[in-house]
Amino acid sequence: MDATNLQIFSEFLGTLILVLLGDGVVAAVSLNKSKAQGAGWVAITLGWGAAVTIAVYVSGFMGPAHLNPAVTLGLAIAGDFSWNLVVPFFIAQVLGGIVGAILVWITYLPHFEATKDEAAILGTFATGPAIRNYTSNVVTEAIGTFVLVFGLLAFGQNTFADGFNPVVVGILILSLGLSLGGPTGYAINPARDLGPRIAHQILPIKNKGGSDWGYSWVPIVGPLVGGALAAAVWMMIPL
Repeated sequence: MDATNLQIFSEFLGTLILVLLGDGVVAAVSLNKSKAQGAGWVAITLGWGAAVTIAVYVSGFMGPAHLNPAVTLGLAIAGDFSWNLVVPFFIAQVLGGIVGAILVWITYLPHFEATKDEAAILGTFATGPAIRNYTSNVVTEAIGTFVLVFGLLAFGQNTFADGFNPVVVGILILSLGLSLGGPTGYAINPARDLGPRIAHQILPIKNKGGSDWGYSWVPIVGPLVGGALAAAVWMMIPL
């Protein structure tokens, strides 16, 4: 496997691990008869922060470990990533999200079968708003992703102890979830939402309802806009 294909594979694998562990904690908290059922929002945000850290460690030695189309787009706009790899990275990230979500379903299969709440089942796969207001929801996702991408660009200007960077990124995700995740569930990553939503659509999940495709554009457009704006602001800073 050449270096380019290894980077693309790393995005697939990293996003798979990200969704497996991230959606996994949502399943643990939300599905019936799970030992972690009812553990709450703090457990979910901690789980997602840890999921990002582990996913970056797993994939970062093979590639840049974006694991997020909004990050890929932002870094390309900022001049830190090749435009030639943007679309291949997008595809690999979404495919990784699909496979990761399927593995969550397999892991929690008896608990999915024991759960009748359609919203809880869908929420294990994809995000949804606490209050459905598309304008507000897009703005929320854009703000959260702006902080994410701007933070990642800023981290690149700092020197961390060897191997510590993924931990700092995980803390950033934890902070975003605790502070900005309440309105929309903080997708801040089109692949993290679209991939699992596709899995929800195609899997034979007992008691599932619709995949809420009417909302699905929000966690795609909002993060991409936020990532692009973060890169644009970053480029105004004299370095």
